[in-house]
Amino acid sequence: MTLRERIESIFPDEKDIPEEFRLISKIEQREYLVNGELLQWDGELQSVFSPICVRDPSGVSQKLIGHYPLLTEKESLLALDAAVKAYDNGLGNWPTMSVAERIKCVEGFTYRMEEKKKEVVKLLMWEIGKTYQDASKEFDRTVAYIRDTIDALKDLDRTSSRFSIQEGIIGQIRRAPLGVVLCMGPYNYPLNETFTTLIPALIMGNTVIFKPPKLGVLLHQPLLQAFKESFPKGVVNTVYGDGQRVISPLMSSGKVDVLAFIGSWRVADLLKKQHPKPHRLRCVLGLGAKNAGIILPDADLNLTVKECITGALSYNGQRCTALKILFVHKKIIDSFLSQFVDSVSRLKFGMPWEEGVSITPVPDINMVNYFIEIVEDAKKYGANIINENGGSTNQTFFYPAILFPVNEKMRIYKEEQFGPVIPIVPFEDIDTPIKWIIESDYGQQVSIFGRDADTIGRLIDLLVNQVCRVNINSQCQRGPDTFPFTGRKDSAEGTLSVSDALRVFSIRTLVATKGTDSNKEIIHKILKENRSKFLSTDFLL
Repeated sequence: MTLRERIESIFPDEKDIPEEFRLISKIEQREYLVNGELLQWDGELQSVFSPICVRDPSGVSQKLIGHYPLLTEKESLLALDAAVKAYDNGLGNWPTMSVAERIKCVEGFTYRMEEKKKEVVKLLMWEIGKTYQDASKEFDRTVAYIRDTIDALKDLDRTSSRFSIQEGIIGQIRRAPLGVVLCMGPYNYPLNETFTTLIPALIMGNTVIFKPPKLGVLLHQPLLQAFKESFPKGVVNTVYGDGQRVISPLMSSGKVDVLAFIGSWRVADLLKKQHPKPHRLRCVLGLGAKNAGIILPDADLNLTVKECITGALSYNGQRCTALKILFVHKKIIDSFLSQFVDSVSRLKFGMPWEEGVSITPVPDINMVNYFIEIVEDAKKYGANIINENGGSTNQTFFYPAILFPVNEKMRIYKEEQFGPVIPIVPFEDIDTPIKWIIESDYGQQVSIFGRDADTIGRLIDLLVNQVCRVNINSQCQRGPDTFPFTGRKDSAEGTLSVSDALRVFSIRTLVATKGTDSNKEIIHKILKENRSKFLSTDFLL
């Protein structure tokens, strides 16, 4: 069977889907969580179609896998009222609860979440086309992130249990919550990326309104009961539906204290502008990126090609951390292209449950049309598709397209393509990629491939003030989660890592007094008799 024929026959008959990965029935979600209750919605529903198409006698079409509620402004404001009431200006049960008690609630949620792994992983596959291996990894990494967050909070609590004495003033500095947090995650990592903001926001004592991404909604449905059983009422609330309808009222109310959003900078800017007092809105934003790979003439080609393939095409290139443009030195361009094209041709494509599969259908069929558009634009200005059948499509499937040579006239040169289109730019002068990085709207990461320490050292010093992570002989990536994850320019606002996230969703607050004998006696009595949950020398082991 030719490559073209394999692409044309990529989608299975229903009967050929392995039983363990079949969806027995549609997910008809009508419930949403507000104020500790799973309320039933009897209004309009949104149909959810899988990127996985299925063959039947009438042809090939996307499989309908379920529905979720299209809530209105009324339900959205109910969720807001519940979150505001639960926070109660910082006087509510949750924000005044001890760190140990909040940790216990999060641990309880984690145990309940793990019981739902099989359901969530299957829905990650069906709803966004993620491979079984990557879907399982996303779930496990999320659980590990929660446990690492708990450990980081214990470390922070131990550090904060001390008193400082400066210039005759006794003080204890701890971190206090900020208020109501609106959490909105992305479709490409709808579980992990969402929870990297939601969990630290919760564990620091904030109350949360959570809106799943447009693609990747149903996979959260199995966890609603776990949220309900694990947290006091009003601490976690969910909204679903059109952003204009359910998110705009939240932002324009002025009652959202923190916006945690992972998506495009354009949407982030719109949301921020809707808040009546944007100076009071803390933002934690993970936005776009156009990470470059710079391949120097002395690069180890075997290692470089391997890292660039993974960096550019892991989860179809639908990652903010993906390598989205490659600058390759002219001295090695022919060898690099030959190996790179050969490696792409060896990648297995197919359905998410197939063992060893790398390339799968994309969640949004409109993205296929966009990929076609930017490929045609590049061809118009002199680029060629250099791999066999690159850019071939079948419904929601887009076969990777390697474009060469790419130049500044093409949209792909600057636009974040967020998918399996790989632009390759030949260069002779190192100023070419450096100039591109300086002028880029994005500033997340870069990868340098080479062996000469002097050259790499000079590049590091040039690049660390342009991006927030310089990778040497490795792809761009987020992990480990203990490392800071952020960006410059249009790429991010705020920093996320296990420990940074705890800080970004809280504020340093201190209790201070002059060191007189009478004040010392008051402090001693408060501590000895446990009169305050905030002012305390107790710490967690």
